[in-house]
Amino acid sequence: APLTPAIGQKKFRVAMLTGCAQDLIFSDVNRDTVEVLARNGCEVVTPPKQDCCGSLHAHNGEWKLAQQLARKNIDRFSPEQFDAIITNSGGCGSHLKHFAKLLAGDSAYENRAREWDRKVKDIHEWLVQIGIQPPSKDQPAQTVTYHESCHLCHGQKITSQPRQLLRAIPNLRLVELPESNWCCGSAGIYNLIQPEMANQLLERKLKHVRSTGAEVVTTGNPGCLIQIINGAEREGLKLRVVHPVTLLAEAYRRGK
Repeated sequence: APLTPAIGQKKFRVAMLTGCAQDLIFSDVNRDTVEVLARNGCEVVTPPKQDCCGSLHAHNGEWKLAQQLARKNIDRFSPEQFDAIITNSGGCGSHLKHFAKLLAGDSAYENRAREWDRKVKDIHEWLVQIGIQPPSKDQPAQTVTYHESCHLCHGQKITSQPRQLLRAIPNLRLVELPESNWCCGSAGIYNLIQPEMANQLLERKLKHVRSTGAEVVTTGNPGCLIQIINGAEREGLKLRVVHPVTLLAEAYRRGK
């Protein structure tokens, strides 16, 4: 499996989950995640030919398929080899942390699934847990707001960590987004099956984004990124919409 060595002293060995939408549409976020992990003392293993985590199958009630994919993921990663298994997609992470429940009663996988659940960490959660290496002080001023992906804040109860990551970047002003933990309308497959309601949620979200005066919106989930990027384009807003980890990776690069 491709291995990215830690920059400086190696403190942890982690595996990287690439995701499906993340890998196809936002592969730069995966590259940024690996780079940020390496700069924080992590050796990063990215297993090739990864399978879908099965979250969208589970959303749609296709439990048999979701279980098959869970087993494939556990086999592919061998969780006992790593200090953590990292995901940067809120929707995937919310599903990935519950494989033991999904595979309950499967004697061949139940124990491994429990080990897996313990090891799966969202990128923000892991970085705060190990302590974020501060980027160099010489950073441009930027005004940023943060939209909470439902699967990250409600599903995984991760709320403070993305804000801590953003506040670790010098000269970044974080403006709180009103109703930051309200859905943007993406909601897994909701924007495909309930487009009208999804649109109303998106319009409400963009109205709040405008009120912050931020130039950059950050969010930790590819579904939300797509939804807000599309909405901003449609309304002609000059907004940059990125994953928080991208801003941290850029800050590290400036300090080289």
